[in-house]
Amino acid sequence: MTIPVRKIPCGGRLLFMAFLFCCFLPVRAALPAPDTVKKSTPEQALQYLNSIKDLQQSRWWPNVAPALLLSNLKTFTIKPFAFFEGKTTNFCAYSALTYIPLTYDPLGFARFMINLYKNGQANIGKDQFRPSKPVRLEAGLLRYKGTLDINPAGQMWFLTLADHYKGYLNFFNRRFQKGDENTFWSSTNYAKFNRMLRRLFNGTVKAKGSDLFRPSVKDLPGFLETQMQKGLVFLYLNNKKLYRKSHRQSLISTPTHYVLLTNIRKLSDDLIEFEYWDYGARAIQQLSPAFLRNIIYGISVWNPKTPK
Repeated sequence: MTIPVRKIPCGGRLLFMAFLFCCFLPVRAALPAPDTVKKSTPEQALQYLNSIKDLQQSRWWPNVAPALLLSNLKTFTIKPFAFFEGKTTNFCAYSALTYIPLTYDPLGFARFMINLYKNGQANIGKDQFRPSKPVRLEAGLLRYKGTLDINPAGQMWFLTLADHYKGYLNFFNRRFQKGDENTFWSSTNYAKFNRMLRRLFNGTVKAKGSDLFRPSVKDLPGFLETQMQKGLVFLYLNNKKLYRKSHRQSLISTPTHYVLLTNIRKLSDDLIEFEYWDYGARAIQQLSPAFLRNIIYGISVWNPKTPK
């Protein structure tokens, strides 16, 4: 039995090109850990954002209005689960990992976004971001993407991440052109996703799986439940199988989508209740253990480093 959920296709549909490009080896989370590991609180982030009274129109981001930017950032601070990658885009990987800064360091994320807006560049984690001019001109103009249309802050963040981080899927399309939010330019392979987790956020990442081969785990539901006690669990899924009625049949089984696991438990009828954050909302499905094992290609567990 499946509980109805929002069914919207998401990025990386053409992973079959991986076979033509190169071979990959498997690479070696449940919600926030105790508050002691958080760097800041939503209250601190809101206090900071409310203190900004004279934010001027950025010359770097001419299509992002300062008032709407501040409004978006306040909404994300209060409702991190409302963050939405938009319809038909390949932003799902960036949306999934955004839960980390909004939960563990909302003040740091707000400051990063304001600095990026004011200066056209900013630092977060181990990297400095300097979005290209085409990206900066596009933020605020994306349309027909659902609520992302009125979310220029989200557009800035997604486009900046896609512009900065590259993997093999981006090899033939590395420079942004109009409409590239829907193409390989914004796609994320599994190694790239784990690299972003390690570079962006202060924590440890343990990953099992790959773009082509499923992780070898005997009791997958039990394993996932155990991992949720350690950190945030991100899953790399075959979205075509999860939402079978929304996609055409593919000749090859490939992962297409990233989600944040929020709960998993075994039911009395041998089904698995599978709950995850997806498309700006929590989705719940009841799946057989075999089907769950069939759709999961990657398991990434992010655990924040505890201050000494």
